[in-house]
Amino acid sequence: MGTFPIVSVLSAAELPSRPLSSTSPWSFRPVQRPSLPSIKRPAWARTPIDVFVLIALERAGLDPSPPAKRRDWLRRLCFDLTGLPPSESEIVAFLEDQAPDAEERWIDRLLARQTYGERMAQHWLDVVRFAESEGFEYDRHLPGAWRYRDYVVESFNRDKSYRDFLHEQIAGDELQPPTEEGRTAAIFHRLGPVRRNAGNPEIALSRNEVLTERTDIVGAAFLGLTVGCARCHDHKLDPISQKDYYRLQAYMAASQEDDVVLAPAEEKLKWEKESSPLQAQLKSLRQRAEEAEGEERIKLRKEIEAVERRLPLLPASMPSIKNDPASRTSIHVLVRGEWERKGEAVSPGPLAALANSQPAWTGEDDRRPRTALARWLLEPGHPLTARVVVNRLWQWHFGKGLVGTPNDFGSHGASPSHPELLDWLADELVRHDWRLKPLQRMILLSASYRQESGVKPTARALALDPENRLLWRFERRRLSAEEIRDSMLAVSGVLHPSVGGPSVMAPVDSDLVALLYKPSQWEPDVKPERLFRRSVYLMAKRNLRLPFMEAFDQPSLLTSCGRRESSTHAPQALELLNGSLSNELARRFSKRLDQESGGHPRRWVERGFFLACGRLPDEEELRMGERFLAEQPGSELALALFNLNEFLYVP
Repeated sequence: MGTFPIVSVLSAAELPSRPLSSTSPWSFRPVQRPSLPSIKRPAWARTPIDVFVLIALERAGLDPSPPAKRRDWLRRLCFDLTGLPPSESEIVAFLEDQAPDAEERWIDRLLARQTYGERMAQHWLDVVRFAESEGFEYDRHLPGAWRYRDYVVESFNRDKSYRDFLHEQIAGDELQPPTEEGRTAAIFHRLGPVRRNAGNPEIALSRNEVLTERTDIVGAAFLGLTVGCARCHDHKLDPISQKDYYRLQAYMAASQEDDVVLAPAEEKLKWEKESSPLQAQLKSLRQRAEEAEGEERIKLRKEIEAVERRLPLLPASMPSIKNDPASRTSIHVLVRGEWERKGEAVSPGPLAALANSQPAWTGEDDRRPRTALARWLLEPGHPLTARVVVNRLWQWHFGKGLVGTPNDFGSHGASPSHPELLDWLADELVRHDWRLKPLQRMILLSASYRQESGVKPTARALALDPENRLLWRFERRRLSAEEIRDSMLAVSGVLHPSVGGPSVMAPVDSDLVALLYKPSQWEPDVKPERLFRRSVYLMAKRNLRLPFMEAFDQPSLLTSCGRRESSTHAPQALELLNGSLSNELARRFSKRLDQESGGHPRRWVERGFFLACGRLPDEEELRMGERFLAEQPGSELALALFNLNEFLYVP
């Protein structure tokens, strides 16, 4: 590919300074675009990213690793951008493509695929703890919540500006004129767990919990801060006061649930006519249940459940939010965070340590308060918003962020391994209209990303940097739960490519379904074209986690997951060897290989290895495979291929 011209000086961003104490976290200080440093081996650098990586290695006296084999790089790239292994034809075509711009063209090809958005969306859904049910005892479903998932997939595929992506989720329902896309994005505020006390979300305790959830996720997802630690007292580690917390919460004070009906007007009118008297009855019963005690309360709750069962099915809808100034919650600093102990009343406002000034609150802001919140998050010079998202982007490709605690950029979080690179990327993002694909392209073309993962570390590297924070090699990673399932579907030849729409309920053990408050909530799909869709389209229900996905570290849906863990334990082997999913797909994989090999064992083994691992087997593997097929069913060998490290890990 050749080298790029390295400029000696790049002007620093002209950002307003903020009055911070010397103990404030580094992340609270303005982003400053650094100059590219001089390096001893400029020929190694393929992008500006490599300059920052190499200078850190040179200062430590370490060398980068050799480049990965082209076959390994392609497999790494395909999983990172699509969550799927490269097909046989793609591997052959890439290895035969010796043009100087081959890698660039393959990156662009993968960035343009529908599967790209599906892969990136899963990362973001982890961050916002996406679920389609409310958790707690009732775990009520949110009809139409899947529309948010489709919004995220489509936003990544269109390379929507992160500026618009953030704005729409924070305040999509406030856009003028209103749009269905904006209301869909605002489902973001409905994704947290909700405690339905006697089915009533409006009592003070429930309302306080809802506002707390909405405040905390804004802090974690967009600010990368543990703002929730300031709910009961001033933050013990970061310059966030308890008053700051409730000022942030006040932006959401007028936000109320809004189940937007998308069905035709006549269908909506029919539903309203049938449901209105039942809703009125429910409201009365819930009020009585809240005041009742003992046996009377139990009796009323049973009556509530009986009426709820009579409610007509809601027409096509989505669980968005809207502003209702008439029912705006009065926000106070709560003593010790207890909703009954109200202290000073507060108005909406940004965190004091991150505010340049305190702009006057206008009448327009009264009507669109969360638009004002989005405006603050995206103001020129905000030190966190761009840093947080480019760190997430880096983590999605390197397995670990430049800041190892993606949801905690505070003083108790990890310090950045390459602070200059982090600021350079943050500034680059803003300069390019907050678009992620150009940065991804640069990351994927870099020599840093191109490094081999299997190189034996030197004694000096292990002594100075055992965690590889300086990136002297690429880190091999195990596939996520979704990637493992999708890969098994893909190599078995049964992965269904349908896009979007209602989520899939997979068959699970009846004992798990019986644990639900209402077992009728889980009605498994039976059609293969539904069951064999990508994992991002599986129903995300809080009180019923699929055992296979849970075994491979799919996160809990109760809190934001900034970075998944990757564990190794016995239940994973049991799922892969004995699980119903792996055995069903092994049978289908074997059937495919039977058909494509024409009954020839040698060809069967060659095809199996190539589809599962992206390579042909060596002579010993061939002999062992042929001997195994002579004695055992092909499905058993297919199952063994699913258990290979080469199948389960990205090189």
